[in-house]
Amino acid sequence: MRIGEIAHQAGVSTRALRYYEEQGLLTPERTPSGQRTYPESAVERVRLIQQFFTAGLPSRTILQLLPCVDTGHASPKAFELLASERSRITAAMADLAAARDALDRMIDIANHPTPEHCPALREPAWAPYNPADATRTAPHPTAARDASATLITM
Repeated sequence: MRIGEIAHQAGVSTRALRYYEEQGLLTPERTPSGQRTYPESAVERVRLIQQFFTAGLPSRTILQLLPCVDTGHASPKAFELLASERSRITAAMADLAAARDALDRMIDIANHPTPEHCPALREPAWAPYNPADATRTAPHPTAARDASATLITM
């Protein structure tokens, strides 16, 4: 089968197939004119590679796992590799959750600005924040509205 046929049947782009070849994940035969040809089994292999990518595995890890697929026997090293990748993904999820929480705090600050977080509400505007000043002076009635607009456009 030619590259376009495999791409169509596996539901990927021809560029993806070329990338898999570059990474050593897929090895096509070559015609005398240099065109790629694939066996029918390549469709299933490409779908498996896609499942590995969907699971968050990088190509270097997939390359290490494919011999287990080819032999039908997973080694202890393969299980260690999968567990390591799972830990990496779990850590990345924790980092994303922390980033989301920080963004939630920023959204709350933008919705409810205070002199501590919004320099435009300080007297004078853009002066360094001093918590003692916040108790002495109240912001101008339109300052909160103007400051909210300032935070959003920054």
